[in-house]
Amino acid sequence: MPTIVISHRSTGAVLYSGDRATLRDLVEAAVTGWANLSEANLHGANLSEANLSEANFGGANLSDANLGGANLRWANLHEANLGGADLGGADLSGADLSGANLSGANLSGANLSEADLGGAVIPEIPAIDAAILAEIRAPGNLLRMDDWHSCDTTHCRAGWAIHLAGEAGYALERRVGPSAAGALIYAASRPGKPVPDFSTNDTAALADLEACAADSAS
Repeated sequence: MPTIVISHRSTGAVLYSGDRATLRDLVEAAVTGWANLSEANLHGANLSEANLSEANFGGANLSDANLGGANLRWANLHEANLGGADLGGADLSGADLSGANLSGANLSGANLSEADLGGAVIPEIPAIDAAILAEIRAPGNLLRMDDWHSCDTTHCRAGWAIHLAGEAGYALERRVGPSAAGALIYAASRPGKPVPDFSTNDTAALADLEACAADSAS
């Protein structure tokens, strides 16, 4: 088995190393052993489905990393670079995301309940699913999941969340990208519930919107 090294993002100093089959295995071993991986360079790492609960990734470079489905409960991601990272379906409940760079990150389906967003002002939309349903049922309006915003009257689910939040929603989108902005607005508007799947098709998205709206009404 090869010796794999996790280095500091700026100095190149070795933070953790070991004989493992993959970098994912090494990172899991480091986290299990309570290793400090703050400021680690994990750019582009494939950590999908990894168990990284309570990991210390403060200030780490996780840009473009694959963290899809990863367990990041209560992880320290303070000021981590998550730009372009795939966090689809990840469990980020209780995670410290204060100061983290989420520009272009995919948070579709992620669990952000109790996550610390560092006091960031995230727009909230009361009864968000019912509000989006009302919009797409209005004459001339459409739900189209293959594009964030096709025009002022046609958006995907995340796009409608951004649009309904007004200028605050669009400002957030400019800062972190449409997927992260839609996810953050949903997380703020439906505390304790996972972010919807923004990658699904029109039919499935509409069915879920209807089910979620009915559930919140009851």
